[in-house]
Amino acid sequence: MGNLATPEFLIDRWQQLCQDPFLEDLPYKIELNAWGKIEMTPPAGNRHSHLQGVLVTELKRQLSGVVLPECALLTRIGIRAPDVCWASAEFFARFGEITPYTHAPEICIEVRSRSNVQAEMDEKTAAYLAAGASEVWIVSEDGTIRYFTASGEQPRSGFPVSITLPPPIG
Repeated sequence: MGNLATPEFLIDRWQQLCQDPFLEDLPYKIELNAWGKIEMTPPAGNRHSHLQGVLVTELKRQLSGVVLPECALLTRIGIRAPDVCWASAEFFARFGEITPYTHAPEICIEVRSRSNVQAEMDEKTAAYLAAGASEVWIVSEDGTIRYFTASGEQPRSGFPVSITLPPPIG
C-alpha cells in the first residue's frame, strides 16, 4: 500500500495549493488524498448546489455557531472539503479560520452526487468522525438525510435542528 503522507506534509501541500494561481480559477473542487495527490471533482449540479444552500440557510437559522461551506479538513484519508459544516462558537473560538482544520467541526455534511459510490461515502463518514466530528450527515439528491455518529447510524440529529429538504424540481 505504501507510506501515507504525514499530516505535516498534507498541511504544507495544501498551503501550496491554496497559493497556486494556476488552480484558483479551476471549475473543480480540489481535495488531497492520503498520499498528497490532488483529486478533482467536477462542478456540482444545480440540485446539489440547491441542497447545499438550503442546508447552510437552515443551519444558520436553527443553530448558533458558524456554518462553513466546503471548509478544508485534515483527515486520515487526506484533506477533504465536506459540502457543509457547522461549528459551535466554542469550536470557532478554538480553531478560528486555520486552513486546513486539524479537528473536524461538530457537523460535517456531504451531499451525495450520482458519481459517489457507497464505499466513498462510508470512507468519508468514518474519516470525519475519526477527525472529531460529532455527526456526519449524508444527504441524497432526493432530499433524504442520514445521520451518523461514532455509534453508527441514528434516526435523527442529536443537535436541536430539524431540516426538511425540498424534493427535486423538474
